[in-house]
Amino acid sequence: MSEKEIRTQLLVAGKWQDAADGRTIPVTNPATGQVIGQVAHASKADLEKVVAGAQVGYQAWRSLTAWDRFVIMRKAADLLRERAEQIGRIMSEEQGKPLAQAIIEIQGAAGVIEYFGEEGRRLNDELVPPRAPYVEQRVLHRPVGVVAAFTPWNFPINQIARKLGAALGAGCGVIVKAPEDTPASPAELIRCFCDAGIPAGAVSLVYGVPAEISEYLITHPVVRKISFTGSTPVGKHLAALAGAQMKPVTMELGGHGPVIVCPDADLDAAAERLAAAKFRNAGQVCIAPTRFLLHKEIAAPFIEKFKAQMSALKVGNGLDEGVTMGPLVNERRVKALTELVDDARQKGAELWQPDISMPNDGCFFPPTLVLKPTLEMKVMQEEPFGPIAIMDEYSDLADAVTEANRLPYGLAAYVYTRCERTERLLGEKLEAGMVAVNHHGIGVPEVPFGGMKDSGYGTEGGPEALKAHTITRLVSALHEKPSF
Repeated sequence: MSEKEIRTQLLVAGKWQDAADGRTIPVTNPATGQVIGQVAHASKADLEKVVAGAQVGYQAWRSLTAWDRFVIMRKAADLLRERAEQIGRIMSEEQGKPLAQAIIEIQGAAGVIEYFGEEGRRLNDELVPPRAPYVEQRVLHRPVGVVAAFTPWNFPINQIARKLGAALGAGCGVIVKAPEDTPASPAELIRCFCDAGIPAGAVSLVYGVPAEISEYLITHPVVRKISFTGSTPVGKHLAALAGAQMKPVTMELGGHGPVIVCPDADLDAAAERLAAAKFRNAGQVCIAPTRFLLHKEIAAPFIEKFKAQMSALKVGNGLDEGVTMGPLVNERRVKALTELVDDARQKGAELWQPDISMPNDGCFFPPTLVLKPTLEMKVMQEEPFGPIAIMDEYSDLADAVTEANRLPYGLAAYVYTRCERTERLLGEKLEAGMVAVNHHGIGVPEVPFGGMKDSGYGTEGGPEALKAHTITRLVSALHEKPSF
C-alpha cells in the first residue's frame, strides 16, 4: 500500500460521494495501530437519497433480461479476479488477514457472484397440473424488491458477495451497509459492479452508526427484505424490527463449532486440517472449529500433533512474507479474548501457547489451547471468535453428541472418522445447519450455507438463496374451451 490515506466514500444513486455533512470515521490498521484512512459517515439525509436512488436502480435492474443481468455480474466477477491482489492488499491492511488468505477470499467471492448470475438465468416459472379442465396454473418467481444487506468485518468481501450475488441474481436491488472497520475493500468490490455497467442505484453502499442505519432501512417501505451476518444478539434485534414490518430476513449468526474426533480418525490429516481451519483469519470465522471433542484413546496423540501445527504458525503483519496468522481486528477483540482466557485459568483450565515470536505492536493474540475445560468456564458458553481452541475428551459417542448439541448455536459442526456408518449417524444427529466430515469445504456457492437455532435461519448458498429473494405468486386462469 502507498502511504497515502485511503478515503472511502458512499455510493449514492450511482455516484461516489462524501457524506452530506462531511463526517468521517477513522480506519486503523490492526497490525500496526496506525490510522490508515477515513470512511464517510452517512447521515439521515444521505440515507434518504440512497433509498430514493435504490428504488430507481431496482426498477432498471429488474427490467433487464436474466441474460443481461448475468453478463454484467460475470463482468463484475472478472474485474474482481483481475484486481484480486490490489484489493487483497487493501483488505490485509485494514482487516489484518494474511495477503494469501485475502486473495483466496476475493477469488472465491468472484465465483459466488458468477454462480448466482448463472443461477438467475435458471430461475424458471412453473406450470402445475390443474384439477379442472382448461385451467392453467402458473407459479411465478419475481424479485422481492430492494434488499438491505448488513455485513461483517471478518470477511469483508465474501460476505457482501453472497448477499449481492443472490439478490442481484434474483433481480433485486441492494443497499449494502458495509463494516466501518474494513470499508475500503468492500468499496472496491462495489466498484467492480459499477465498472461492469450495473444501472445506477441498483447497488448502493453506506457506512455509519449501525443502529441508526439498520433502524432507518429496515422500517423504510422501499426496503422489502433484510439480510444480516453478525452476532446473535444483534441478529435477533434486527429480525424483530423486520418482523414488525412483515419483511422476510436471512440471518447468518454466531456459532461455537463442535468437532468430534473419533478413535478411528486419521490423526495427522485431522490435526493439519483442523489447525488450518481454526487459525485461519486468526480464528475470526463464524464456522471455525472451536470445541474439540476427542475420544479418550486418541486425545493425547491428537493434542501433540495439533500443538505441532500451532508451533508452525508465523504470526505477524498480513503483508509480510510467510505470515500465516495476522492480528485481531481491533483492541476490543483482544480484551474479550483475554477475559475468556483469564476466566478459564482461574477456573482450573490448563493453558498452552506455542513458543513463537509475537509482534510487540498491533492487536495480536497468541494461538491458545484450553485443556481440561469445565462448563463453568465462559469460553465453553460464549463464542471466542479468535485463535482459541478448547480440547475436551469423551468416552461414549452419545456423550460427544450431547455436548456438541448443548449450546443454543447450530451453525457448523465437524466430524473426523473413517467409518461411513458413524459419518451418516452424526450427519443426522448433530444440530447444525452444516456438517463437514474429514474436511472443511462447506463454503462453495452451490450448496446451502446457514445455521439453525440461535445461529440464524435461511441460507446464503445454493438455489435456495436465490429463491429467498423472490416473491412466489400463483396465477390461475380458466380458459375458454377450444372450438376444435
